[in-house]
Amino acid sequence: MKAIIYARVSSVTDRQSTDRQVADLTKCISDRGHELIKVFTEKISGAVKNIDRSVLNDAIEFAHGSNIEIIFFSELSRLGRNVFEIQETIKHLVDLKIDAYFQKEAFQLLDADKKPNPYASIMIAVLGTCAQLERENIKFRLNSGRNQYIANGGKLGRKEGSKKTKEQKAEQYKKVLSDLRAGKSIRDVAKLNKVSPSTVLSLKKEFGI
Repeated sequence: MKAIIYARVSSVTDRQSTDRQVADLTKCISDRGHELIKVFTEKISGAVKNIDRSVLNDAIEFAHGSNIEIIFFSELSRLGRNVFEIQETIKHLVDLKIDAYFQKEAFQLLDADKKPNPYASIMIAVLGTCAQLERENIKFRLNSGRNQYIANGGKLGRKEGSKKTKEQKAEQYKKVLSDLRAGKSIRDVAKLNKVSPSTVLSLKKEFGI
């Protein structure tokens, strides 16, 4: 069975790496007798919507277009920490008849007949909800720390003069704006310029394209 790996870490800095996920999943694929075709890695927060995760979308598109039968993930939370987004992505995989395996949960999405695992909806709902609760707890702790910082005299927000003007944006995103004016789709422009679709959409609205 042909397989690919999707590995993600939340930090965009060098503090986190996808190397461990890739190594563990590569061994898992080998142990299960599958053939590893390609590895996709991404550094992006779990809070970012899946539509803005260009590498995840590329992995699914590649699997669908290259007859890849299964995508390996280290855990369910790699698909996001919002249970509804996780379920939406899972449904998309099922519709495309692409299987998925989640190593931490030892859970496979489809059975031998390419039909959803009968326990899939229950497990995804429970595990996805747990991941979402974890994110909410982190957000609560961050907000608590922020409030304490303000109470102690700290100031939040951008430094004065740090907000970019429309002219500065026009210069920075010159190629993005040019591609939009050429009639290219938001997703294509985002891929070509390595920015998120939400950034492209924001620029499209701001510049009236």
